[in-house]
Amino acid sequence: MSTSTVDQFTLANGLRLVTAPAATGQVAAVNLWYGVGSRHERAGRTGFAHLFEHLMFQGSANVPKGGHFEAIERLGGDLNATTSTDRTNYYETVPEHGLDLALWLEADRLGTLREGVTQDVLDNQRDVVKNERRERYDNQPYGTAVERLFANAYPAGHPYHHSVIGSMADLDAATLDDVLDFHRQHYGPDNAVLTVVSSLEPEDVRDRVERFFGGLAARTELPEIPDPSIAPRRDGEVRETVVEPCPAPGVFLAYRVGELGSREYDVSDVLGAVLGRGQGSRLYRRLVVERGLAVDTGGYGNIMNFSFRHTSSLLVVNMLARDGVSGDTLEKAILDELAAAADGVTEEEVERARAVLERDHLQSLASPGGLADALSSSAQMFDDPRAMLDWPERWASIGPEDVAALAADALAPSNRLALRFEPEEVAA
Repeated sequence: MSTSTVDQFTLANGLRLVTAPAATGQVAAVNLWYGVGSRHERAGRTGFAHLFEHLMFQGSANVPKGGHFEAIERLGGDLNATTSTDRTNYYETVPEHGLDLALWLEADRLGTLREGVTQDVLDNQRDVVKNERRERYDNQPYGTAVERLFANAYPAGHPYHHSVIGSMADLDAATLDDVLDFHRQHYGPDNAVLTVVSSLEPEDVRDRVERFFGGLAARTELPEIPDPSIAPRRDGEVRETVVEPCPAPGVFLAYRVGELGSREYDVSDVLGAVLGRGQGSRLYRRLVVERGLAVDTGGYGNIMNFSFRHTSSLLVVNMLARDGVSGDTLEKAILDELAAAADGVTEEEVERARAVLERDHLQSLASPGGLADALSSSAQMFDDPRAMLDWPERWASIGPEDVAALAADALAPSNRLALRFEPEEVAA
């Protein structure tokens, strides 16, 4: 995709609009990134960003509860929302003739949501979030792994210390006024990036967006944002063991690396792919296939990258033991492989890693919705929607010596966060 096909424009109220052509005609993708995530929450008020992912579908001044879903699905479109540490994202993909409706729905709930949030709505969605926590965190084997790693990686008071879903105690204590104030402080057009991918001309899209969003007022007061520059710890291994009902010992080893956008983060991307992305990776070949110590968990393999723009990111190695293999045995085998990477990796391994990363990147841009999300992300994180187009070029500049050097530095014991899950019967 050429950078010349990406246009951007800022409305008078601060809303940033990005447009790009869709590879498939007659489809429009609408994607809104608000600059509010769990890192923007104050102590005692955690979980609010994720709560609003739910509340934004519960009705506004002109749309009844559930009406947003009903209107888009009636068109044959799809929609959803996600929350992370740095942003909350709302998106729809609709037939192009439904673009005006999607824009109106998004503008309406941005401008009038507070008129639709009642105490009953808050109580209901608070219970929904609690159930989500039970299903995805508390009652899921290894479900609290990421939450525990965040808490161990970033000191108390750091905005990345707590999980995105937040504290249930904080949500229980939240009043309706607290919640409405959070929306007032963070949900303004001046804190949003709106991306539209369609076959329409940029001027046409701009006119439509001006019509629906131009009358919304920017925020009059900006909230105080917790300082993300508090230095994360890197002064020795932090270790935690959790005994719970789980099918097998699980090993999670996290290491702090550079922030998203840095050269170090780019190298960590390649290092992660060398170690654990796909069946050609070192950890899969050595520990799953050759030695039979770990099981194939599918998905993205044995590496999780938590990319943070404003503080150290996390590179997480995760593997589950095969029947009869202890957590100690598996962890030692993983650490041996990480040490071997510090001793050197081959050009062939790095070429494969770059190809895997580029394939996944291009696949994520293949659909109108995926492209819209990537453009919004780049605009929000780097103030440049075209930045994401540079990733393949950045990976191409990374060689084996770069990967080995980072492995030697970042995978050191002093930078290790070790989390072990042990089945109850094994611990007994």
